[in-house]
Amino acid sequence: MRLFHELIADLKGATAVEYGLIAAIMSVALISGYGAFTNSLTGTLKAVETQITDANAKMAD
Repeated sequence: MRLFHELIADLKGATAVEYGLIAAIMSVALISGYGAFTNSLTGTLKAVETQITDANAKMAD
């Protein structure tokens, strides 16, 4: 019974769980932010590619 009370009173495990949850939440936020950033960057680069292609086509005429 004493061991059970010691396990309940031990806060080290709770702190480790809290840090684990914080790390998991940060990972989800970073992954979703990376996806949004990648999509935005791809759109921007495609727009630049279109402008360069159009400019090259006009120069060739």
